[in-house]
Amino acid sequence: MNREELSFTVRGLLRSPDGQAFAHVVRTTPWIDVVEALEPYAPEDVAPLLLTLPSDLLAELFSHFVEQRQDALLRVLPRDAVVRLFETMPSDDRADMFNRLSEPARAQLLPALAKVERDDILKLSAYPEGTVGSVTTSDYASVGPDLTVAEALAALRAGAPDKETIYVVYVLDEQRQLLGTVSLRDLVLARPETKVAELMKPEPVFARAEWPRAQAAELIRRYDLLALPVINGGQRMIGIVTVDDAMDIEKEADTTQLARFGGTATLGGPDLDVIASPFRQMFKTRVFWLAILTFFGILTSTFVAEQEEILSQVIVLAAFIAPIVDMGGNTGSQSATLVIRAMALGELKLRWRDVWFIVKRELPVAAALGTAVAALEVILAWFSKGVGWDVLTVVGLAMLLCTVLGGVIGALLPFVARRIGTDPATLSSPLITSVMDLLGVFIYFGLAYAFLGHLIVDGVGH
Repeated sequence: MNREELSFTVRGLLRSPDGQAFAHVVRTTPWIDVVEALEPYAPEDVAPLLLTLPSDLLAELFSHFVEQRQDALLRVLPRDAVVRLFETMPSDDRADMFNRLSEPARAQLLPALAKVERDDILKLSAYPEGTVGSVTTSDYASVGPDLTVAEALAALRAGAPDKETIYVVYVLDEQRQLLGTVSLRDLVLARPETKVAELMKPEPVFARAEWPRAQAAELIRRYDLLALPVINGGQRMIGIVTVDDAMDIEKEADTTQLARFGGTATLGGPDLDVIASPFRQMFKTRVFWLAILTFFGILTSTFVAEQEEILSQVIVLAAFIAPIVDMGGNTGSQSATLVIRAMALGELKLRWRDVWFIVKRELPVAAALGTAVAALEVILAWFSKGVGWDVLTVVGLAMLLCTVLGGVIGALLPFVARRIGTDPATLSSPLITSVMDLLGVFIYFGLAYAFLGHLIVDGVGH
């Protein structure tokens, strides 16, 4: 059914909950479409309909809600339904939900869970947020190296319903140390009497639980993996990070970088959500950047105010301040964006070879851009304002220098951020623009005094 039909159906089911009909909708409709259809309705209205679903469908659908929606639903669902969710949801999702619960809610939940689920939740939730361990799921398929293919397939068949993926099977010894991997395809195509040890690929790529989770996403992308095994400090395998988890990690990282580059996240602070973030957080996060920009603005305006002498003699200079300094900021933002993207893709590292490459790459491009926009600015100024060649020379040279300097500084600032241990995206676009505003007025009025300084002397002598 299309979205209009789905919305109409969901609206009717909310008024008169029908478990069988809703289960059919959930089974035959993409998860994300069902989630979007339920999104406009209050948690109190959605909860009774969710309770009509079988445990497996409820857990799968619930895992596709965003975190804020999950938390709101958990507050209105009855205790037995919450326990049922924690028993059937993927292990990484329930560990994340557990970490977001209040202490009293955790204390109520844990005794109601079976020991296996309780131990698994406590193990995975113990890893700090942002580490590989915090996004690890323990629902993976494993076999021993001494099993035959027939025995391995029988074991997989028995345990498959509880596993997140079985396309890659992990070969573990008795201490659960990772020996290798074998694909389901290889098992299906091999002779039944063949030993798993003969088919497995030794020394697989893995991540350690304490590593930053971005490293797991990078390894999955680099080696084109469906899942990445995760090892703890004791060299034992604790779970996997799947390719869909890696996509979520990179999506969140992109969102964070966008927020920081736009000046809507403090250094190391939380991202803003225009819908969910409270007023206090919205104010504190945005005022941080605006205060910094105000400081640069005051410096710039103070310097411009001190140029009253030359501006009084050549008032037309004031008309070109904004376009000249803006061009430096805009060019710097473009360059920084390209470099940050290359860093995120692993194409650039913090090394002198890459810094020098970027300088050689950006300098001629910025010079060409500066020449083009300077020529355009001079032509437009000539026809629109009829100024003399002395002023046009100042405007053209200032536009050229600001564009070149903005491009080079914008390209180098991400390397500086990496060197001091800061996310390059925290050098937000507004900050780059403000820095170039200040440098731009220095360049502009420096050239003005160099080419037009004699007018001040003549004016004073007159």
